[in-house]
Amino acid sequence: MMKRTSRVLAAGAAAALLFGLTACGGGGGFGETGNGGGDNADTSSPAAGDGSITVLIGSSGDAETNFVQSAVDEWSQESGNTGSLQLASDLPQQLAQGFAAGSPPDVFYVSTDAFAGWAENGSLWAYGDQLGDFDYHQSLVDTFTYDGTFYCAPKDFSTLALVINTDLWEKAGLTDADLPTDWDSLKATAEKLTADGVVGLSFGPEWQRVGTFMAQAGGGLMNDAGQAIVDDPANVTALTYVKELLASGFAAYPADIGAGWGGEAIGAGKAAMVIEGNWVIGALANDFPDVNYKIAALPEGPGGPGTLQFTNCWGIAADSPNQEAALDFVKFMSSDEQQMANARALGVMPAVTTVKDQWSSEFPAQAPFIDGADNAQGFPALAGVQAVITEFNNQLVGLKDADLNQMLGTLQGDLEAIVP
Repeated sequence: MMKRTSRVLAAGAAAALLFGLTACGGGGGFGETGNGGGDNADTSSPAAGDGSITVLIGSSGDAETNFVQSAVDEWSQESGNTGSLQLASDLPQQLAQGFAAGSPPDVFYVSTDAFAGWAENGSLWAYGDQLGDFDYHQSLVDTFTYDGTFYCAPKDFSTLALVINTDLWEKAGLTDADLPTDWDSLKATAEKLTADGVVGLSFGPEWQRVGTFMAQAGGGLMNDAGQAIVDDPANVTALTYVKELLASGFAAYPADIGAGWGGEAIGAGKAAMVIEGNWVIGALANDFPDVNYKIAALPEGPGGPGTLQFTNCWGIAADSPNQEAALDFVKFMSSDEQQMANARALGVMPAVTTVKDQWSSEFPAQAPFIDGADNAQGFPALAGVQAVITEFNNQLVGLKDADLNQMLGTLQGDLEAIVP
């Protein structure tokens, strides 16, 4: 569940959604690290089978495909088992078909928005209590815990931070001393950066970006007790601030400035600052290699610091005849070595805390992403939450003219309807 006051998903453009949900690494708040298996965890012995597993992924491109293929090959060689990688053209549809037919892949990506539904209907094997001593970030464990049971190992994760075009920053006469630390300074800085057809700040019209302000206000979607808190006054405060930002002209949605998502907005020089995740690093390198930028922490709100997290887990099918080998593969992918190799290949952050310092040392410019993990929120583990968030996002497109109490009241009712 989400933490309400100080706790841990995707761009409106299809490209950003792919990076945020499929390739990268929302869930609950960070407490102490650990695996946190629930009281109802499945303690049955895994099916042994013949040791041959199929691994189904939704790949963002050659880099991800090549990395996972290399990992499958290495695991096969070391374990003596056989792994076969399959690329999905439509991962949710192919998984649904496999579950329905009783012949799903053995191991597969599970997104946060699909997790609870598959856990509820019995499609997933809850193997979380059999993982051993891997120190996953607790928020990631919370994300993949359903009805008290930790189901599946988080693959990796990403958070949101402030991405700044340093050329436009310096042109406006700003230095590191001007980095915004609260909402007032964020608005003031965005105003200074808004000039010559460039807007100071941009973020997507969806909860997966606007939700950062809800977290910073001390709000969110749910509290620690599993109750919907969408109509909490803190969320009204957050959306009121966002409305004022948009009305001021110092902030704008990407589509309103001719961009498909935040990465394009900053890369094309249409926005001086954007709220985006780790995936923006690779996107800027590929599409806008000449753009100079830096990553900064998101400013705090009246409720303190807050951001959002994005992650997937390694699902293992309840119907898999090769659960023993599948579990061994997941443990291999959770090792420090593979977690760092994944981070280097794909620009994500390791799901285990044991290499946090190593990652920060190797990627110092991206430190704000991992530093935000302790204050991040994500998707609640509720079956049907995807439809609720989609409807909320539809309303956020018209936020400038919205009745906030009515909007949040509607979402409150929608969310309450799916809370067990």
